[in-house]
Amino acid sequence: MHRVRRDQGSAVVEFVLVAPLLLLLVVALLQFALALHVRATLTSAAAEGARAASLAGADADAGVRRARLLLDDTVARGVVRGISAGVSTAGAVDVMVVRIDAELPLVGLLGPAALSVEGRALLEGWT
Repeated sequence: MHRVRRDQGSAVVEFVLVAPLLLLLVVALLQFALALHVRATLTSAAAEGARAASLAGADADAGVRRARLLLDDTVARGVVRGISAGVSTAGAVDVMVVRIDAELPLVGLLGPAALSVEGRALLEGWT
């Protein structure tokens, strides 16, 4: 049997052709992981803010303050464009809604640039 030896030149050419594709795949995976992390962090802060604002005697600003406090020490702090809170109605029930608008940190031009998440909690009240 004859063995075909590849010379080093063809291995370099193959690496040059495959390396950009691998790099693009790695960057896309990093972007996806970063976007999921930021989204989960924002969603958690919005839900916790809604819980804080829905307590009896609390106002909507309590939810905004709580969400900001939770985001202060995270990667997501720098991407937040705005946090708002208000009362909404879901069926016959009043709920507190905390909304966080953010820009996703993009590694390249992969994925959407804007993200909006909401946290909801039932309003406590005295009956």
